[in-house]
Amino acid sequence: MKSKTKSSKVNRAWLNDHVNDPYVKLAQRDGYRARAAYKLKEIDESLGLIQPGQMVVDLGSTPGAWSQYARRKLSPQGAAAGALNGTIIALDILPMEPIEGVHFLQGDFREADVLLRLEEAMQGRKANMVVSDMAPNLSGISSADAARVENLVELAVDFAQHHMRPEGALVAKVFHGSGYGELVKLFQLNFKVVKAIKPKASRDKSSETFLVGIGLKSPLGP
Repeated sequence: MKSKTKSSKVNRAWLNDHVNDPYVKLAQRDGYRARAAYKLKEIDESLGLIQPGQMVVDLGSTPGAWSQYARRKLSPQGAAAGALNGTIIALDILPMEPIEGVHFLQGDFREADVLLRLEEAMQGRKANMVVSDMAPNLSGISSADAARVENLVELAVDFAQHHMRPEGALVAKVFHGSGYGELVKLFQLNFKVVKAIKPKASRDKSSETFLVGIGLKSPLGP
């Protein structure tokens, strides 16, 4: 009974923080599906990454807030609907409610047939930007969780190496802790410019950080 009581208190505290979160209120006001939109917005605005005419690939897209933000950046009027000057392809294991102009694929990014479907949707073109909000189901065992996170980030980097334009950018969610240093080294090995950003919209208690890699290095080195 004590564990259930503690759990219910934690759930109530989270719900209270969520309801009163200024970014949750902003998301509701601006029509975004999640507060995560403001994480990508801050990263994009600080570095000027998303430009009209580009192809953006959104890995781990559900519920769709990052695709929504990209869609507005690629719209001539910054609108959530109507004309779109660019291409957005989103992918997630979970279903996602449709977003006008966004090509959504449901499937596991780690499976070869899903990757093939993604490549087909790109129609031989290379992405200008790859964004990855992918995160594994965490077990609470730090070493195992770090390995899962590292694997997803490695997959995102490998995808960028093969399917992104040389001058493109990858934004990937990582977590501070075991394995973080290795992921920074991975980005430094693969990208000319590497930045670590913790957006204001990330909760203070969260260990999440976003690594940004700009400009691909040759797979064989600089």
